[in-house]
Amino acid sequence: MVVLMEQNLLHTPEGVRDIYGKEYGRKLFVEKKLRESIRLYGYEDIQTPTFEFFDVFSREIGTTPSKELYKFFDKEGNTLVLRPDFTPSIARCAAKYFCEEEATLRFGYMGNAFTNTSNLQGKLKEVTQMGVELIGDTSVEADAEMISLVVRSLLNVGLERFQVTIGEVEYFKGLCEEAGLDEETELDLRDCISGKNYFAAQELLLERGVAEIYQEKLLKVADWFGDLGSLTEARQMAKNSRSLAALDRLEKLHEILKLYEVADYVSFDLGMLSKYRYYTGMIFKAYTYGVGEAVVKGGRYDRLLQQFGKDAPAVGFVIVIDSILEALSRQGVPLPVCSETRKIFYTEENFREKLAEVQKLRSQGIQAAFSPVKRERTETEGCSHNHCAESDLSF
Repeated sequence: MVVLMEQNLLHTPEGVRDIYGKEYGRKLFVEKKLRESIRLYGYEDIQTPTFEFFDVFSREIGTTPSKELYKFFDKEGNTLVLRPDFTPSIARCAAKYFCEEEATLRFGYMGNAFTNTSNLQGKLKEVTQMGVELIGDTSVEADAEMISLVVRSLLNVGLERFQVTIGEVEYFKGLCEEAGLDEETELDLRDCISGKNYFAAQELLLERGVAEIYQEKLLKVADWFGDLGSLTEARQMAKNSRSLAALDRLEKLHEILKLYEVADYVSFDLGMLSKYRYYTGMIFKAYTYGVGEAVVKGGRYDRLLQQFGKDAPAVGFVIVIDSILEALSRQGVPLPVCSETRKIFYTEENFREKLAEVQKLRSQGIQAAFSPVKRERTETEGCSHNHCAESDLSF
């Protein structure tokens, strides 16, 4: 008898999905290859809770907007959230357990992150992320290590056609300072530009009474992208030491990336600004064919750990594994999956013999499933008469 079940018992909520079989095998392979790359650079595994106190992801921290968080309450009445972003969690953990540690810390992590947004546009609300955080090193050499690790990680999973685009928050902040923008206007303008809403950015600057000469500089940020030579006009436009120092740092970064032999995968974009407000210097995203969104996001956040009581600079990135899998699939990159499982069937009479066979296979590293033989149902299966026929047994 077929039992009809209500739809919500069989289907997942919008924005989440089941992964199984060969698809899950490919995902495990990608995770393995990414972890190999991260460990080669000396990063140690760390795991933080799936949910945290709301304050870890508050507006003051500068992470995901409150309306995009999955919020709930514990029995004591505390507001908790499913993590939308690993970086604040890692920062909290580092401040708690390594507050007095002055040596450089390298952490690698993997887990699921959750974003509660109704504007999905094909995006998942739950994604698997893997990433690293390098804490205690403010140097441009640390920035270069991040970019190098991103490139090597993507190559290791089989991607060949991708680009890492690098921006500099300090250049933008220097222009804002030069124009005399208050903090609220700067943050609002940053949101407009990071969302590629340049009309809204222009309207904002007009509304706030920003001088025309500075409006031109701030809006022209979006035009400066390409190779390092494309930033020449950006240097000529800036009249403040903060923006010029940011460009100097990008030039030095490019030289180090040449030594890493990954500079060919890199471009620059001064109009790239993240919605995460804790970024303070270099930011970057990696793009590849077949996926509209960035498959890697990261940057420098030198003041985030101060929010948790540890004064230390940091830089890191996150790889969205679901997006990597989508890109590999659309680019036709073959991924090895686990070998087919050998199926060994037994009856009550030959159980001992078949068990010995399956144990031998497993000792040789061969996957083997051990199951009882199932009889094929006949037309008379289940009747109470003595003449019911038995089906043939097959092995």
